[in-house]
Amino acid sequence: MAKTAIAEPVGREIPLGRTAKLMARAMSAAWQAPMFDIVVEMDMAGALARRGDGVTVTDVLISDVARTLKEDATLNAHFRDDTVIRYDEVNIGLAVASDRGLTVPVIRGADTLSLSEIAETRRSLVDKVRAGRIAIADVTGATFTISNLGMFDVTQFTAILNPPQVGILAVGRTNHRYVWNDGTPDWRQIAEMTLTSDHRAVDGTGAAGFMARLRDRLQRGGPD
Repeated sequence: MAKTAIAEPVGREIPLGRTAKLMARAMSAAWQAPMFDIVVEMDMAGALARRGDGVTVTDVLISDVARTLKEDATLNAHFRDDTVIRYDEVNIGLAVASDRGLTVPVIRGADTLSLSEIAETRRSLVDKVRAGRIAIADVTGATFTISNLGMFDVTQFTAILNPPQVGILAVGRTNHRYVWNDGTPDWRQIAEMTLTSDHRAVDGTGAAGFMARLRDRLQRGGPD
């Protein structure tokens, strides 16, 4: 009995743009790194209280992450050719979704900016991404990346490293949870955050220390 030929599905090719090609190459390189994850529940009450006048939770996270990295540059680093390069300047990459795909523009010197300056810079870069006006200079030079999917009701996820960076923070949505608060049961606003690190540059102790310092800063409700 003769076999019936099965027609191939009809599709259309969508060439990648310059930025998308850079991202694709970076993601391919990421799988060569020995990555590991640490998940920490963060009390977000202090961070949420700092919103307003155009400042979002993402802006607060950028500020607190940048200042935490400034204290200890272990994760504010690149790994190249069996060498770890730690940076004094903190340049935060922010994963931004658009109809053109995922882009990671960079907020340079984030540790030196006020919350309002971070918010203004973030809005400008996001507008550029969504209008298709982002330049290569806007997406290069990051020393660490944040990916926040909380606004999409994602509870917890793992982000992929963006080499040569050695760390990326994945932020889930904030939920009300009934937890023990210093021995007293209480409703708290909790977000799960996952730090993915390159084990060639960062060990478990270094990653855990970063998350502990970030948690303390977020819970204090201020950058200092």
